[in-house]
Amino acid sequence: MKDSIHVSKENYLKAILEADAEGLEVIPATLAHWLEVSAPAVTMAIKRLKRDGLVEVGSDGIVRLTAAGRETAYRTALRHHLIERMLSEVFGMEWHEIHEEAERLEHAVSPAFEAKLKEKLGEGGACPHGNAVLPVSPAERKRKGEMQLSEAAEDKGYTVVSLQERDPKLLQFLHAAGIGPGKTLKVLRQNYDQTVLIELPAGNTILGHLAAEAVWLRAMQA
Repeated sequence: MKDSIHVSKENYLKAILEADAEGLEVIPATLAHWLEVSAPAVTMAIKRLKRDGLVEVGSDGIVRLTAAGRETAYRTALRHHLIERMLSEVFGMEWHEIHEEAERLEHAVSPAFEAKLKEKLGEGGACPHGNAVLPVSPAERKRKGEMQLSEAAEDKGYTVVSLQERDPKLLQFLHAAGIGPGKTLKVLRQNYDQTVLIELPAGNTILGHLAAEAVWLRAMQA
């Protein structure tokens, strides 16, 4: 559990923005879970963010960004994206190692250095986990022909398009299992307990539902 000192307002705002982009609604308990902080810490943080005009909390308890909050959150998300790309494309760090490093560095980037990163890398493009600056909603992904591993049809081959990168421990787990962007796999069986049996080049493995939900696929051409 992290304490509130080590979770900045930018972390809270970015989490809300990412949830919004994914089509999710954020309540304080969601933030506590995602950011690994206590419920009282979230309550204090939301009070400060409301005071600063960065969020609003509706009568339904849902936390929403104001225009100012959205602008701040996007700048943080962009810095995170650029740093991940820098660590991968310039320094050659592996995709499963860079998320936490980018979380630390995103708050230390000066406007001048951010401009240099934009100049060198561009604002578009995918990060090493296969994601754009902001997550794409599941509905939009499905319109583009992508699907979560948890919903993929049996006895078919797929290419991994991207990974949900919020949980660094999950990224390490997927890497150890041999699952990563650009890798191929075959779904052998969707089990009754929501686990998935898959075939990888190194052999067969079973993934739990949370891990399978975090993996986005595209069907391989026959």
